[in-house]
Amino acid sequence: MNKYLAELVGTFVLVFASCGSAVLAGDKIGFLGVSLAFGLSLLAMVYAIGPISGCHINPAVTVGVLISKKMDAGLAVGYIVAQVIGAILASALLLVVVKGGPAGYDPSVAGFAANGFGEHSPGHYSMMSAFIVEIVLTAFLVFTVLGSTDIKAPAGFAGIPIGLVLTLIHLVGIPVTNTSVNPARSIGPAIFVGGWALSQLWLFIVAPVIGAVVAAILYKVVRRETPEEITVKEAEQALPSEQAERRSAAAAGV
Repeated sequence: MNKYLAELVGTFVLVFASCGSAVLAGDKIGFLGVSLAFGLSLLAMVYAIGPISGCHINPAVTVGVLISKKMDAGLAVGYIVAQVIGAILASALLLVVVKGGPAGYDPSVAGFAANGFGEHSPGHYSMMSAFIVEIVLTAFLVFTVLGSTDIKAPAGFAGIPIGLVLTLIHLVGIPVTNTSVNPARSIGPAIFVGGWALSQLWLFIVAPVIGAVVAAILYKVVRRETPEEITVKEAEQALPSEQAERRSAAAAGV
């Protein structure tokens, strides 16, 4: 239960803080500021809830981890449900905040940071462009997550590359789709925008899942077991048999 709660809280923080930056301050901080908000919020959550749940806070990441056989299907389903609930709760609370402004707020008109393509794309990019971008950028994210959390990766540093790659992803993707790469992040705002956002939501569920599958397969190919390497320190040490001989000689007073 703690893992599910951690995923719910982490996704809540990601959506409230990051989509909040776009809705409340997007005109002031621009694409760069919003991209940093997404990257920094994910980085913070990696260290806050990573030790509890692994900090997926994204159904696409959970799918990638599942395909990589690092978790079982039952746990993965629970993660995804918790992530979607967290995103919806964050979006609901954010809407309460923005409606308290002097001019009010209509999410169906203002967009509420929902993802879209065509006339609902910030740069009016086509459905095909949006589909390709969401697959490729999600693959970037999931591949980075799998690599930086690998048993051979330096311990304690995973949050940095993951946060940085999410920032990079948003710098590329915001003009095309407002950047999803996370079905939960897309579902939350879309529910309150309704209409066009719900009709286009399928793309921001299907494309990230495809991207996650591609990344998991690609990482499995790249990660194929290679002969164990030894470190410089190990290379400088005597062999275990030699060490045993020296210990025996020392004990015998030789």
